[in-house]
Amino acid sequence: MYDIIVVGAGPAGLTAALYALRANKKVLVFEAKAPGGQILNASKVENYPGIKCISGFDYANDLYNQVKDLGCEFKFETVIRIDENNVVYTNNPNNDDTYKAKAIILAVGVENRKLNIPGEIEFLGKGVSYCATCDGNFYKGKEVAVVGGGNTALEDAVYLSDIASKVYIIHRRDEFKGEDMYLSELKKMPNVEFILNSNVTRINGTDTLESIDITNNDGKETNLKVSGLFVAVGRAPNNEVFTNLVDLNAQGYFESEDGLHTKQKGVYIAGDARVKTLRQLTTAVSDGSIAATVAIREMREN
Repeated sequence: MYDIIVVGAGPAGLTAALYALRANKKVLVFEAKAPGGQILNASKVENYPGIKCISGFDYANDLYNQVKDLGCEFKFETVIRIDENNVVYTNNPNNDDTYKAKAIILAVGVENRKLNIPGEIEFLGKGVSYCATCDGNFYKGKEVAVVGGGNTALEDAVYLSDIASKVYIIHRRDEFKGEDMYLSELKKMPNVEFILNSNVTRINGTDTLESIDITNNDGKETNLKVSGLFVAVGRAPNNEVFTNLVDLNAQGYFESEDGLHTKQKGVYIAGDARVKTLRQLTTAVSDGSIAATVAIREMREN
């Protein structure tokens, strides 16, 4: 029996674990992939108070080690169900697949949204990537494209401009949602070109990606020869397995009256997978600290 089980080892989940461990609680964290969540993809974090600049990888690694050094237990397994008794079931066939806790915090985060076009799955890892900082160096001196209009797309383009010979930024609208700071920087770069009011409609190649088809809003189709395509069109939650515990809105995010409690006693939500106004590192760690603090207080009261 654990005091607290945290599902997800992104900033929200690791912060929740940190606060619980500092309260002398026995904590288990489940993570299906790598600790750190989406912040791992950030080449630079420059808007976290008190830290002028740090890579997303270094931040995540520091937080993971901080939690691990306090005695947190980690299981790199996928949670597939939580029952009415707060028993957690995972996909690991080598154990009895059950873990129980007095409180559970769902901090499952979000996943990269797909383009859902021909060739996207076939060329994943062969030219298609969702992480510029992870895979950018494979395209040194080559021509690449970034698709998207938010901060992630613009940050990816800035990062890639120092590596690739040419960076195309493809966006379906004529204006970007990302911050002007990134946009202004990109407009000064001689190896960056904007392709606006356009969508990537097909990814082509043999063994690896060789070109992409682009269709503009007037229906004109063009073929662009690139070696890599970096997809940054937003993120989506993967919350369906928890619908017995908490309602989802139309977009699939956790919906809760106070943004914390679920329909089941002892189960809480935190991080980007819930309905919220702002999804940033600062709000993720805030969610995690609040969820752990409330969970501990309500465990004590009950």
